[in-house]
Amino acid sequence: MTSVITRTLTATDPMPEPPDHVHLVRDEATGVEAVRARFAAHAYDAHRHDDWLVGVTERGVQDFFCRGARQRSTAGRVILIEPDEAHDGQAGAPGGFAYRMLYLPQRWLRSGLADVGGGDPGFATCLHDDRALGTAIHSASAALFQPDERLASDAALDAVLLRLRPHFGRPVRTLAARRDCRVARRAREFLHDTLTANVGADALARSAGASDRFHLARSFRAAYGTSPHAYLVQIRLVRARHLLASGERPADVAAACGFADQSHLGRRFRRAYGLTPATYRALCTGVPDRPAGNA
Repeated sequence: MTSVITRTLTATDPMPEPPDHVHLVRDEATGVEAVRARFAAHAYDAHRHDDWLVGVTERGVQDFFCRGARQRSTAGRVILIEPDEAHDGQAGAPGGFAYRMLYLPQRWLRSGLADVGGGDPGFATCLHDDRALGTAIHSASAALFQPDERLASDAALDAVLLRLRPHFGRPVRTLAARRDCRVARRAREFLHDTLTANVGADALARSAGASDRFHLARSFRAAYGTSPHAYLVQIRLVRARHLLASGERPADVAAACGFADQSHLGRRFRRAYGLTPATYRALCTGVPDRPAGNA
């Protein structure tokens, strides 16, 4: 479950830039918060957080004071701030800036690093040119703003954790594809049996008897050549094709196959098959799609 907060801050200048805005979503399962924001007029006062902050500047110049010096982050650069580390924030050039940020709870992050020893984690510096980590942050933020695909959110957050490990001086977790057919088969059967459920990676790992979600991911990919989330989307789409071909309405098909709504089904269906669900239904049945109540 997630909660979304949107706040718009309107500039007072008689010819203002487009309004400053902040969109925030909190993932109840992990406690991770994702923020996407744009600022031209607003500036943050110095403040602190209890969480680890990992962000990427998407546009403009993001100016902030941290660790005794002013920092300037441009598009693609990554910002890493430790818990209780004071920092502020403002536009560093005309036109403002846009960014995405993840707030990672300390307990969640420590759990993800628990496979190796070492003291308390820490960032060497607060500004980096790490394009791969920036891409992972952007993808995880986008996934958290689409909360109806729990497996996708978990996988995206794990990708952030993997890319963060070098910044903590921790060895990258081995991703050798160890084939565990029993774990993979049980997970596959669980996905088929719970096609419409919004299951998470930890729950799926437990159901399959995997030691953790990383063990599950390696075993599943070794056995089936794809991730559990991608496989779930594929079998949902196969089921959707059968229902559409039999004349079911796209909205009803979306609900029957575990998609959040008709638009969610439509996006996935077009990406996979190059057709909208309504077009596919019409081609199979000769019946055009009509609004509900006009059948």
